[in-house]
Amino acid sequence: MTVRQIYYQLVTRGTIAKTEAEYKTTVYRLLAEMRRRGQMPYHWIADNTRWQRKPRTYSSMQEMLRITQQTYRRAIWDSQEVDVEVWLEKDALAGVLLDVTVEWDVPLMVTRGYPSLTFLHSSAESMAEHKPTYIYYFGDQDPSGVDIPRKVERDLSAFAPAAEIHFEREAVTEQQIDEFDLPTRPTKTSGSRSKSFVGESVEVDAILPREPRNIVHSCIVEHIDNRALTQLRHVEAAERQTLDSMIAGLEVAE
Repeated sequence: MTVRQIYYQLVTRGTIAKTEAEYKTTVYRLLAEMRRRGQMPYHWIADNTRWQRKPRTYSSMQEMLRITQQTYRRAIWDSQEVDVEVWLEKDALAGVLLDVTVEWDVPLMVTRGYPSLTFLHSSAESMAEHKPTYIYYFGDQDPSGVDIPRKVERDLSAFAPAAEIHFEREAVTEQQIDEFDLPTRPTKTSGSRSKSFVGESVEVDAILPREPRNIVHSCIVEHIDNRALTQLRHVEAAERQTLDSMIAGLEVAE
């Protein structure tokens, strides 16, 4: 979870007040102290906004083959009748959903607010060349978060008019706000989109992580042909054995 997500869970439980001061001077400060003292593993706090760029290199061909053998996977959706993608408004939820999307070989698309035309165009190009695509969107319940899906649908359809694209908003919904008793914040009144938005706003970070994970899992498996998946797993296992044989052959040659 991110620091912000932990803050919202503490607010929901009534542990702290819903103020920026509590976020900065209580949650942020104490989580930093707990990690430095060894009371909490560093990797428990997600940070998806900073990452390293480095090409993948190997110490030897044997190492490359061993890593490939361990990580080799057949593309699940090649044998399925549709494609599935998960889109997020914010980086914050990426670390929460990644385990699920990776398991099912599903693209996780982080828009970071309104997606750029370049991002939308490249996405639409891949959709235009393939099967029907189902997009499941997770974003804030606020003027921008509600409006982003409209722009995404409009631009994807314009860039790929022949593509069959199904777009569904999965979070945050008004039903989830009531069901999970999510903390709200005052809606910003500036901006033209605020005029048509009714009620207070809710950030997607406020949802307990297991809930969006369960939603994503359900959305994905709804489209899985289990017979095709079983056949793919058999082929995948056989090809891993082929890689094993190649590694053994190199070791004998040495």
